[in-house]
Amino acid sequence: MSALTAPGRFSAVRTARRVAWSANALFWAAFAVLEGVNHGWLAALFAAAFFAAPDLTFLAGLRDARKTEHGRLPPRAVPYYNAAHRAPVPLGLMVIYTFAPVAWPPLFAALCGWMAHISFDRALGYGLRTKDGLQRA
Repeated sequence: MSALTAPGRFSAVRTARRVAWSANALFWAAFAVLEGVNHGWLAALFAAAFFAAPDLTFLAGLRDARKTEHGRLPPRAVPYYNAAHRAPVPLGLMVIYTFAPVAWPPLFAALCGWMAHISFDRALGYGLRTKDGLQRA
């Protein structure tokens, strides 16, 4: 393994990904705020709720949390966590929203908040989990 790809070492690719995810996070957060400003408190509430909601999947493993080592997600919560932290899910729903005969701004604001959450997680180095609850490299 080269010094550029060894875990814990500098990686130009990893850094470029984090910078891209950071820009993405700022874009979606700004878009969520804009939706809240343009469409009122309900849109802002939905954006904030969906920004926080993906991490509520941790509650699925709450019962096993004491038996699980630090930094590892209980395996029972992994499928929920991974499903809520896949970027294609809110992006796909945004595409459907765009072309469907639906015009309810709080829904779009919620999707922006969800995308912002996923993007911030990736920018900070939190990705999907393996079946046993560890962060994927």
